[in-house]
Amino acid sequence: MTEVNLLARLPKSKRNVNARSEAKTSEIIATSRQYGELYFDGPRTYGYGGYRYDGRWIPVAEDIVKHFNLKPGNRVLDVGCAKGFLVKDLMTVCPGLQPFGLDISEYAVMQCEPEVVGRLHLGSADILPFPDKSFDAVISINTIHNLERPDVIRAVKEIERLAPGRGFIQVDSYRTREQRELFLEWVLTAKFHEYPDGWIRLFREAGYTGDYYWTVIE
Repeated sequence: MTEVNLLARLPKSKRNVNARSEAKTSEIIATSRQYGELYFDGPRTYGYGGYRYDGRWIPVAEDIVKHFNLKPGNRVLDVGCAKGFLVKDLMTVCPGLQPFGLDISEYAVMQCEPEVVGRLHLGSADILPFPDKSFDAVISINTIHNLERPDVIRAVKEIERLAPGRGFIQVDSYRTREQRELFLEWVLTAKFHEYPDGWIRLFREAGYTGDYYWTVIE
C-alpha cells in the first residue's frame, strides 16, 4: 500500500463549516443519506448545493491515467461515481480507455453526463457486480466512509477483488483533534471515520494492497 495524492490538482471546494453545523439536524442528515435530488442539487445544507460538470476532474483523470499507466482498451471502475464526471473525463484524457462507474444514487445515475450513458451501474460499494480481476484499476473517492465499518471492510475487499494491487481509495480523515472537530461539524453522510492510522489498520484487515489518500477539512 502506498499513500499517494491523486487529487492534488482538484480545486478546493468552499466550505462554510459554521453554517453547515448550525443548520444540521437529524432530519437533514437522514435526507442527505438518501442521495437524491436534495443531496446533489438542493441547498448546500443537504450536500453539494448543485453538482454540475465544470471540467475540474480532467487533471485528476490525467493523474489517474499516469499513475496506473492506463492505455486504450484498459477497464477502469469508479466506485461512487455520482453523475459520472470522472468517468467522462477519463474517456476524454485517454481515448479508447473503457471507464465505468457505480453509484448507489438512482438520481445521480439518471442525471449522468450524456457521454457516459450505459457506462454507469446502480449498486452499492460493498457488493460490486463484476467478476474477479475484471478491471485494470478501481477508484473510489469519498465514498466507502458512507458505510458502517463491516460494510467498509467488505467494500475494500471488493475493490481488491476486482483489481488486486491496482486500487485507489480516498476517504474522510483527520490528523489532529482540531481537524476531527471540524469534520464532525461538517459531515452529513459518513458513518465510519478514523485517523489515518486507523484507516490503514482497516485496509490491512481487509487485505487491501492498493493505494490510498485522505480528504481532510482544514
